[in-house]
Amino acid sequence: MRQILDFGGINLIRENRLKKLAAELRAWGFDGIYLGPSTDLEYISGLDTHPDERVRGLMVSKDAKCFAMTPLLYKEEIQKAFGDVPFYAEWNDHEGFTDAFRLGCEKLGLVGKKIAFNDGVRAVDMLAIRDTMDIRLCNGAKVLDPLRSRKDEEELDLMRKASEMVDQVVYKLIEFIKPGMMERDIIKKIPEFFEEAGCYEMSFSPIVASGPNGSMPHYSGDKRVIEKNDVIILDLGGRHNGYCSDTTRTLFVGTPTDEQKKVYETVRRAQAAGEAAVRPGATGQDVDRAARKVIVDAGYGDFFFNRVGHGIGLAVHESPFIIEGNDKPLEPGNVFSIEPGIYLPGKFGVRIENLVAVRPDGTGEALNHTPRELTIVRNG
Repeated sequence: MRQILDFGGINLIRENRLKKLAAELRAWGFDGIYLGPSTDLEYISGLDTHPDERVRGLMVSKDAKCFAMTPLLYKEEIQKAFGDVPFYAEWNDHEGFTDAFRLGCEKLGLVGKKIAFNDGVRAVDMLAIRDTMDIRLCNGAKVLDPLRSRKDEEELDLMRKASEMVDQVVYKLIEFIKPGMMERDIIKKIPEFFEEAGCYEMSFSPIVASGPNGSMPHYSGDKRVIEKNDVIILDLGGRHNGYCSDTTRTLFVGTPTDEQKKVYETVRRAQAAGEAAVRPGATGQDVDRAARKVIVDAGYGDFFFNRVGHGIGLAVHESPFIIEGNDKPLEPGNVFSIEPGIYLPGKFGVRIENLVAVRPDGTGEALNHTPRELTIVRNG
């Protein structure tokens, strides 16, 4: 039987994370960290909430003690997430939050100490704290990166399931897309297909970039009508129990031209080279270089102008980043995208994206399994 330790009502998995966070704080030389609404806070407490003008969150000290900041408006929600923490610093709208924050810091002996703040805290609120109490504010945006970037087996299983769901959606889109529909018709259908797969929350707003719109990697429009012989980039993902999926496939509506075939095959080989570069001792930079070399050697280097990939977990973009300059060795439990692309202005774009998890032996496990070979939609 597992022993439930009293770290403020947070369940055993979160308690282990809390203790690891305290160790990170000591390594950074911080006395505490305040986590505002963010995926950092979700990682420690399970609370999925979004920042606004009402300050709420969790303070964690370097000896793993904590207090919760809660406006009365959110008290019930926060108590359900945090449980019986040693101290709730409660405040209401007409009082403001700074007195409650100071009282919580006094309880943990943090007045006058070095306190890190994560990126879930608004700058205006940090300035209000600085102006009303003796505290040394520090940048805590990366404190949790080493913890969150190394997924345990439970997290990996959630991400495998999330990736299985998005793969199901891609297969349905291959059957659904046809000339004459608008990009927005596809975008509207994607959440429906996710729900059919058992997923009820998107990782991000999906990208459907057809024809010349595909040369814009993060195209956000939806009004173009799909035409015969179009190239379509689909970039989509859903969240399963908080953990994100993210995949990109490029589909063809009708017979591709020789140029389109050449570009597609170049990107396919680049993506495969990136995956093959995930091996013991490899760095994010190594993976970026392996994929990028294929594109540069084919003469398209000027049309691939972003990093090869990004880490993913509770957030769709997190550490580690697969980019030139990241010379830190990849670690077991890291999960990241490998998504090279070629974007020809005014013509079309091609991107192929798989998520890859680093196994205990240092090799890569692809989490997406839809075909990377050139695919023509069924109704093309």
